[in-house]
Amino acid sequence: MSPPPADTPTRGRAGAPRTGPMGIGPTTGTGPRIIAIANQKGGVGKTTTAINLATALAATQTRVLVIDLDPQGNASTGFGIARGNRGRDSYQLLSGTLPLSETQVDTGIPGLTLVPSGMDLAGAELELVDIDRREHRLADALTRTPAGRPGPSDAAVDYILIDCPPALGLLTLNALVAAHAVLIPLQCEFFALEGISHLMTTVERVRARFNPALEIQGIVLTMFDRRNNLSDLVAEDVRTYFGDKVYETVIPRNVRVSEAPSHGKPVLLYDLACAGSRAYVKLAGEVIRQTRTLAA
Repeated sequence: MSPPPADTPTRGRAGAPRTGPMGIGPTTGTGPRIIAIANQKGGVGKTTTAINLATALAATQTRVLVIDLDPQGNASTGFGIARGNRGRDSYQLLSGTLPLSETQVDTGIPGLTLVPSGMDLAGAELELVDIDRREHRLADALTRTPAGRPGPSDAAVDYILIDCPPALGLLTLNALVAAHAVLIPLQCEFFALEGISHLMTTVERVRARFNPALEIQGIVLTMFDRRNNLSDLVAEDVRTYFGDKVYETVIPRNVRVSEAPSHGKPVLLYDLACAGSRAYVKLAGEVIRQTRTLAA
């Protein structure tokens, strides 16, 4: 298993303060913490992490917005948002047709709202190619209305979690340009580090060209199977290479986590007592402590 590039970024200072339509959030003191949840490899638990981390954060009376930037719309489905209720979505947010305040829907979870993904998002990458500031469309949408006026401050949130598609295309690039940090779910499989090196290279390029404040929020090990020695070996290798950037919390392979999306619920609402729910609650605690440390 080959290590990541030597210039893999480490956790640095918090990103530059950003204010705008979401107002000021008490968790960071400088506006919402914007975290892109990304990995170009599919099936690593990226969307599952976005859904359940957001729910666990909201359970601590933290206000959270999830932006579903994946054309597959799995995060929207996981929150029980029917496709017929996704008329205002992240495509319209990126295109500038609607401001952020008009694309959000209620998830039914106190403190948690969602910008869903719609069918039109599948063609967004082709449409954005010839648009000015194509890499900044999401960042611009999060900081102003289409008319350029500051947005309302009464819709303040503490965290914005962006669920990225399983690719390093223009949609993911928009998320990385808009974010303060990237959180990387990493499946405990043999080729895990080989795949993550490509994402780290992309992060470095984004930092160099578009968003110098972008940092690694953390790496979370997912689908960990204690019955499989390979999971232990992969976890050991990842911690050796990435050190304290790897969260202590490990998300186990858990059937209740897999079942929950088919019921349109985060696993914390489907089965709070299961191992997967307990792991995401612990992960949320780590993220909150980390954010407070950065804000301090």
